[in-house]
Amino acid sequence: MKKVRYPQHKLRYVIFVFGLILTFVLSACGTPTPVVIVVTATPLPPTEVQVVEPTPTLVPVALSGPQNGTTMKWIDGSTLVYVPPSEFIMGNGGFDAPVHNVALDGFWIYQTKVTNRMFAQCVAVGACSAPVEELGGPVYSNPEYANHPVVGVTWDQSQSYCSWSQGQLPTEAQWEKAARGAAGNAYPWGEDKPACDLLNLGYCSGRTSEVDAFSTGVSPYGLYDMAGNIFEWVSDWYGEAYYNEASAANPTGPESGQYRSIRGSSFETDFDQAESAIRHYLNPSNHRRDTGFRCAVTEPKVFAPYCQLAAYIPTGVIVSNGCELPVTEVAGQYCAAGKSFATVELPPDAIYEVSKDLKCEEAVVNGKRILTCLGPKSQEATNEVTVCNPTCSNSPDITGAVPTCDSGYTLDPATGACNYSPIIGQVGVAGCPVGYVLADRGGQQSCVIGTNANGQCTTGLYFDTLEGKCVPPTGLVQAPFGIDNPSLAVQSYSGCAAGFSYSDTFQCCQAESGGTYPGCSPGSTFNTDLGACSPGEIRLAGPGCVTLDVTTLQCSQSVDTCAPIKNETRCIYNPFCSWNEEAGKCDIRK
Repeated sequence: MKKVRYPQHKLRYVIFVFGLILTFVLSACGTPTPVVIVVTATPLPPTEVQVVEPTPTLVPVALSGPQNGTTMKWIDGSTLVYVPPSEFIMGNGGFDAPVHNVALDGFWIYQTKVTNRMFAQCVAVGACSAPVEELGGPVYSNPEYANHPVVGVTWDQSQSYCSWSQGQLPTEAQWEKAARGAAGNAYPWGEDKPACDLLNLGYCSGRTSEVDAFSTGVSPYGLYDMAGNIFEWVSDWYGEAYYNEASAANPTGPESGQYRSIRGSSFETDFDQAESAIRHYLNPSNHRRDTGFRCAVTEPKVFAPYCQLAAYIPTGVIVSNGCELPVTEVAGQYCAAGKSFATVELPPDAIYEVSKDLKCEEAVVNGKRILTCLGPKSQEATNEVTVCNPTCSNSPDITGAVPTCDSGYTLDPATGACNYSPIIGQVGVAGCPVGYVLADRGGQQSCVIGTNANGQCTTGLYFDTLEGKCVPPTGLVQAPFGIDNPSLAVQSYSGCAAGFSYSDTFQCCQAESGGTYPGCSPGSTFNTDLGACSPGEIRLAGPGCVTLDVTTLQCSQSVDTCAPIKNETRCIYNPFCSWNEEAGKCDIRK
């Protein structure tokens, strides 16, 4: 190889430059002066940009997890109830229901049957087909029956709804455990025989009732109507001998079959068919006026909040200007001598007004004011009776209840709706705003979403007793419900239900064309005067007044409606019945 020789003067120059650089380096070591280097890069084409989302700092949080009977508002306006994992006694010794122990994993199940209002939302977004209007069933499209269970649905329609709400129909085993409890009660409420004040059965009313009408007949987990009102589709194929050889852990029914199982009982069921372990079956393509469903959710996901919800009136609101609402209720509906009657209990000093289609007479029965109304002949009808507190009946002002919103939402005065309004999670000088609570995550304090005016968590969150805060059932406490954090929201949420799309701008689920947001929850009604959901069955009808829907039945012949009444008080309130003290039963008055 040929060596390259540099002229001597050039060599001295190289040595000089090298020495100068070495001096600068040594100076830098002696004096730590920061050097800022600015690099200007040419942007790559959009297709080559790699976006790296920041990973949140996950701090371990101790949670108790959902407990027996924990409730959580769900994405279709329903309330989920948690049934913890355990063994339970299944079956009653019937030919297709042998008594045996079954072990089930924990699951969530609807507190009530799916209502007409809930099902209508699924139809509106195109995920469900409308039910069949069954003769003798509640009118699906009539808002007066919004809180009645949806009927006239096939197995496929029921399963489609549950899939839309991110669940599925419960298995027979799940349904039976939720109805009976782990100890295997004969009935949801225990071992007492069925009676008309516990459930809607044996033609006690002759029609469906609202899904939360029988609070005294709830199951050990707090579920309504696990007996009576209507039958319920479950997920299993029916197999007569299946439970003789089924798995003792999480059985799901035969792999195929001709019929699907239905469980429970209906308003037309005889009293001796009310036990929770009794199995029934039906062709899955059938639809009837006494068959509906409820859903189970085995693994609730963390879904993004809705962009809009309905406002509501907190439970226990007192009417403005000191006027309390009169305590009144429809005591029952009865047939006697081919005529239809309904009775209403009245407070001592209340005044009332009845619609023109009712003929009512007042009497004092056992110290109680009872209004007995005769309905239109040969037809079922619903009419109104307005009962008022006379001390404020002359007030010109409408009830002054103030609508409110869930935590994380603000009321829009223009529309009356609650709009999702996430906040910055940093703690301000005044602490956390209303609806938020302080959380400590590894020594770092921040504001997180809290419970609403009714003490409930927002949709998709339950109140964890150990954490003392609202958290998702997945345990992902970092999910930014009510907190303005777009990047963390994208990482946390599993998406939206069908008919809704996620908005990056607002960090919530927006209704697509034709879609509707969840309305009032089961057991509440929409008050048009206040533009909000009102608690309970009673609608505010003016200052100090409530309006009752009084339903009279279609009675073709005389029916002994006294015998099914097991409660002495209910018996003596009925002017056509008398209590037989010696026999301990309710007889037709002679």
